[in-house]
Amino acid sequence: MARDTDHTLDADRVSQVTELFKALSNPVRVAIVRELSHGDRAVHELVEALDVAQPRVSEHLAILRGARLVRSLRDGRNVRYHLMDEHVAHIVEDAVTHTAEPAQT
Repeated sequence: MARDTDHTLDADRVSQVTELFKALSNPVRVAIVRELSHGDRAVHELVEALDVAQPRVSEHLAILRGARLVRSLRDGRNVRYHLMDEHVAHIVEDAVTHTAEPAQT
């Protein structure tokens, strides 16, 4: 994967990165992102898959939308949610992989 060789970040970019991690700093939101990494879902499907009450799922989806991590599409009477791009799923899956690695001292 190609990476930018300039390792400096301006204050705005640092703030954006921090906000992204804040948006992912809740177990329900991480679970939503993992569920959406497998495809679009309606709220009722997320409620069933995550065993979380509908108001809580909706609240967390609003936070993820505000952080531009998910977006919604109307499908008839339902609203379906999906990840903005595959990077969102990669961030979460990389964190899952990292936490499964043995600690090195």
